Amino acid sequence: MNRFNRLTLLMLWLLFIPIMGIAQPQEANSGPSYDALAEVLENEQSRQQLINELRSMAEQQAQPAAETQSAEPVEPSLPSQLAETTSEIAGGLSQQLSNLIAVTSNIFTGNTENVNEQFDRATFLSASLNIALVIAATIALFWLLRRLASPIFIRFSHWSRHGEGKTPVLRLVICVALASLVDVLAVALAYVGGNLVATFLVGESGELTTQASLFLNAFVVIELLKAGLRVLFSSRYDGLRLLPIAASEAAYWNRWMALLIGLVGYGVMVVEPLININISTTLGQGMNTLIMLAAYLYAITVILKNRVRLRQAIRQKAEKSTITAGQFSLILLSRTWHLIALVYFTVILVLTLLSPAEALPYVLFATLKTIAVVVVSILLSSLLAQTLGRRITLSDELRRKLPLLEARLNSYVPPALHFLRILIASIALLLVLNAWYIVDLNAWYESETGGKLMSKIIGVAIILLVAAVVWVLMASVIEHKLNPETGRGRPSARTQTLLLLFRNALAIALGTLTFMIALAEVGINIGPLIAGAGVLGLAIGFGAQKLVQDIITGVFIQIENAMNTGDVVTLGGITGTAEKLSIRSVGIRDLSGTYHIIPFSSVDTVSNYMREFGYHVGEYRVAYRENIDHAIARLQDAFDELAATEDMKHEILDTLEVSGVIALADSSVIIRVRIKSTPGMQWAVGRAYNRLVKMHFEQAGIDIPFPHSTVYFGADKDGHAPAANLRVIEQGAELEQHPSSHAQLGKQTPSKQSTHLSDDAPNEE
Repeated sequence: MNRFNRLTLLMLWLLFIPIMGIAQPQEANSGPSYDALAEVLENEQSRQQLINELRSMAEQQAQPAAETQSAEPVEPSLPSQLAETTSEIAGGLSQQLSNLIAVTSNIFTGNTENVNEQFDRATFLSASLNIALVIAATIALFWLLRRLASPIFIRFSHWSRHGEGKTPVLRLVICVALASLVDVLAVALAYVGGNLVATFLVGESGELTTQASLFLNAFVVIELLKAGLRVLFSSRYDGLRLLPIAASEAAYWNRWMALLIGLVGYGVMVVEPLININISTTLGQGMNTLIMLAAYLYAITVILKNRVRLRQAIRQKAEKSTITAGQFSLILLSRTWHLIALVYFTVILVLTLLSPAEALPYVLFATLKTIAVVVVSILLSSLLAQTLGRRITLSDELRRKLPLLEARLNSYVPPALHFLRILIASIALLLVLNAWYIVDLNAWYESETGGKLMSKIIGVAIILLVAAVVWVLMASVIEHKLNPETGRGRPSARTQTLLLLFRNALAIALGTLTFMIALAEVGINIGPLIAGAGVLGLAIGFGAQKLVQDIITGVFIQIENAMNTGDVVTLGGITGTAEKLSIRSVGIRDLSGTYHIIPFSSVDTVSNYMREFGYHVGEYRVAYRENIDHAIARLQDAFDELAATEDMKHEILDTLEVSGVIALADSSVIIRVRIKSTPGMQWAVGRAYNRLVKMHFEQAGIDIPFPHSTVYFGADKDGHAPAANLRVIEQGAELEQHPSSHAQLGKQTPSKQSTHLSDDAPNEE
């Protein structure tokens, strides 16, 4: 029989007496029996009465529960809670200060109110003297051990700053870790020495008192915290300081924080417990409040005193930062660091006053976790900057085979470094929030949402990494094929063009595929995207027929090897060098340097001057009176001299081809010759050949006709032309003054005079 059935039976048993009074009267002093209960259940009328009674009792129980639920107090608002907390803190402070004054007055007046009954002034003074001896011995031993370890610290610092073989950050981390071990060892030895002094030299021999134990435990905790502080702000050893600040700044902040840790630590862990044990718990609580207030006021004073100086130092760091997000964060921190510090110490004070037993461990561990996260983040960022930030240098053999790989890898370094720094900063922020229990990373990661999100992030990161590796490998293979020093030698122009087009197509395809797979990994349904892309492509195909024609024509031009990068071609009436080929257009640079982009849809004919060989076609004119065979011989002489030059003999592929006389023009006879040359050199060969033809024709006295102008003055019926009316326009004024002398001069030097036709000269044809 389960528990629910037993409870039901018990309820029936408790209700048996009043029901039996209704169904079958019995004697008052007679107890219920199972037989009577069975009779009740067997009787239909009594069974119905029992059911009605149970329902009535259920309704009576439900009404008080509903009233209780409706009467539940409404949760107060945030301002109300804040006002109540503030009032509670103020009242608690006032009460503790009043109790502190009262207990102190009672101690000096001999009143035992709020004072421990076993309190004895002489015993208290003796115990204080004993613990003072333990404190002095422990601190002296610790100071001596630190002095003995000073040469070790100096060596570590020197190797950290001037050592070789490892990166500076790794040397710094190693040396700081070793120095911390030495520091921890010194604390442990001092603790052991203090225990020996407290056990055998102070008080009863062989017994460790509670007071000494309190101090020694506090000594270990506080000195370990100070050792961690020296890791960040080591002032005497520059090579053992993790934070990149000056020694004077490190000494100042180390001294301030060490004093604050000592004040709060020894006050809360030693002074307050000793007062609670020996004098009064009320006095101990008041002393705890005074210690926390003194520490709070001291921290506030130091923060406000260094507000401007630290803001300027952080801003200088921000100006040196190369990351925009990091620079913005540092500038924001420089403006708000004092506010953050004030809020931090205020929260500690409030938590300590409200719940001192739970607040201090919480604040201590959260602060240590925060410092550890920040320090590790800074070290990781510095390590990445010193390892990945340096230029990647490949071997000479690898650079020879893949000359662009080193530059490509170095181009990936800055974005990767920025991404890793942002990732480190984001993880550090989450860990800090988790340390203060603002977010619970463990619970979030164990939840279904957190697990899925982390798996998606990791999946996307793997996809991007694989895509980057595939791109680097494929681009390196293409680069290897394009490199004339590796593979099968210098690739052809067509191979270069096709490989470059393939690399561009690969980049587009790989980028699109990576984007779609990443979206699918995130959880976005890419089916509608693919369908939409298909519909969009169809619409573009109808609306942009020229674009489709460009692409199709470009594909066939590449398949047919009509032209390649570097070829001299004529497209669409433009002649120039093809500098860039894409799947849609070609870029041509003409002779004047103008760059033309010609879509393939406008190309009807491709004229390529760079296929296998070229011809210089020369047409030379000679006068009718010249001997044609003699002129052709001079053309052959010019070709022989051209073929013998060092610059052109390797560019000429065949002998001179003389077509002969191709036309009898109005004033000349035209002779055509052709010179076969390597592709692209026909123009240079032609220029050099024209120069030699001019020189050989001049040496042979062969006249090259050129246009002449003849002045015709007309003629009469007898064929006689009238005299030309000439005037001397040079020295005209002197001619009027001395006509005889200038007429004689004009006869002697006619070539130096310029004449023109008179305006009234006859114009006859």
